[in-house]
Amino acid sequence: MSSLEISDSIIIPKDEIEFTAVRSQGAGGQHVNKVATGIHLRFDIVHSTLPDNLKQRLLQLADHRINKDGILIIKSQRSRSQEQNKNNALETLIELIQAALVEPKARRKTRPSKGSITRRIERKKIHGKIKELRQRIPH
Repeated sequence: MSSLEISDSIIIPKDEIEFTAVRSQGAGGQHVNKVATGIHLRFDIVHSTLPDNLKQRLLQLADHRINKDGILIIKSQRSRSQEQNKNNALETLIELIQAALVEPKARRKTRPSKGSITRRIERKKIHGKIKELRQRIPH
């Protein structure tokens, strides 16, 4: 792998992605205790070659995998194979960046229609009358 292709215009060089082999957690017996098949993928968003607007959208994501320094850490330990876990981590990275590629729609200010305002006030009046009927009857 010389580079990771996200889209036609966005390519990440392989030296920006760092892999660390770790022991997987959970059940698995002796295999889990002696073989480092889990993978930690580290990607520094701030110092990457991604376009600035994409970096900002990635950093603004409410994702627990992005720390305060702007480093994305993806942990993959689904498979018994280190190579498969590496591929899973790369797929997750690609999906995350592609999700950030989609620009959010700008919100247009709107006002409630006159009809909806009148209906709301009528409902409030009806509700008020119902509450009024709950009061104690004077003697």
